[in-house]
Amino acid sequence: MESRRTLGREIDLLVVADQAALAQEAAKRVVAIAEEAVARCNRFTVALSGGSTPKRLYSLLAAEPYCTRLPWRGTHLFWGDERAVSPDHPDSNFGMARAALLSRVPIPANQVHRMRAERADLDEAAGEYQAEIARMFAAQPPDEPPAFDLILLGLGPDGHTASLFPYTRALRETRWWVASNYIPELKANRLTLTPPILNRAATILFLVSGADKAAALQAVLEGPPDPERLPAQLIRPVAGRLAWLVDQAAASRLGEKVP
Repeated sequence: MESRRTLGREIDLLVVADQAALAQEAAKRVVAIAEEAVARCNRFTVALSGGSTPKRLYSLLAAEPYCTRLPWRGTHLFWGDERAVSPDHPDSNFGMARAALLSRVPIPANQVHRMRAERADLDEAAGEYQAEIARMFAAQPPDEPPAFDLILLGLGPDGHTASLFPYTRALRETRWWVASNYIPELKANRLTLTPPILNRAATILFLVSGADKAAALQAVLEGPPDPERLPAQLIRPVAGRLAWLVDQAAASRLGEKVP
């Protein structure tokens, strides 16, 4: 069972039954976007996200029928954010993607662009990642950011997305594409793409599942604007498409009165 709603001209919401259905729908969309991008310009650029919901997606993309349809030789993988841990740490977004996807598909190693968030100086690591993006897209920071073909994002119960957490400094970044961000509640540092480059993407696809996300999803989509408290509201593509894929549990409060 699924239903489609339009929450505005540029916001598309698809509600599906459960996490498995969500991952299947996401896999179909990723393949379609990749095929179109490679047909248009011989390259597909995507920024991945962390979390349990994307992990199910990555496992699907590594298996039939999707793995042989994806144009791996033309695909460049980036990340939307990363924890300040080594790539072999259990909390690493890169490590999760490597286990679920990268180790199982024929993508050239030099087309996997990970954030080196294990660096002692995260501001320097942010600058290096921005330079890597600029090199790949032949762009010149801090000018207009380049446009990824696809950026995958999740939503936290507190309304964060990527590593843009409530009331943190990266929310107010308007110039640079990558930033280090300290999250006081977690006592942790992260690297994250920032709103200027996130909002340049041709397609932004949110994947949201679970009842613990229901209140945040309702607040982000149906509540008043408050991006300092709900950073996911900062995601407003300049010219691209914004789509939300959510399961019924996450969508359970939509349409109710916002607290």
